Amino acid sequence: MKRGGKSRVYLAVGCGAALGSLLRMLTGAAAGFLGLPSVFATGFVNVVGSFVIVFFAVLSGPEGRLPAGAATRQFVMAGLCGGFTTFSAMSLDTFALLTDGEVAAAALYLALTIALSLLAASLAYVLADRCNR
Repeated sequence: MKRGGKSRVYLAVGCGAALGSLLRMLTGAAAGFLGLPSVFATGFVNVVGSFVIVFFAVLSGPEGRLPAGAATRQFVMAGLCGGFTTFSAMSLDTFALLTDGEVAAAALYLALTIALSLLAASLAYVLADRCNR
């Protein structure tokens, strides 16, 4: 990749991360506005992020119908999804539940978030694969 090409990819990742982080913050604000605990917002963005990253990866991959260059792929996958999803926040939320003695809630939260994220990724793969046909 040319030097200018790398700079373009780095800029794309940074812009995507900024947008993803803003969307993450707005999701948390919306959850607060609706009176939902922060774990709902965190779980939601992890599930949606799992769907988006796999769907886009399959559609824009070598066999996909959506031609996308390196900068575009990195904007969406590393930047947008990286800024939007919140594994570290999920860890913090789980730790907070555990330190509050909510062991069952922490276990349920982790199990649901992981299972639903993998389900979302599987659904994204199936849908994107069908779109590619």
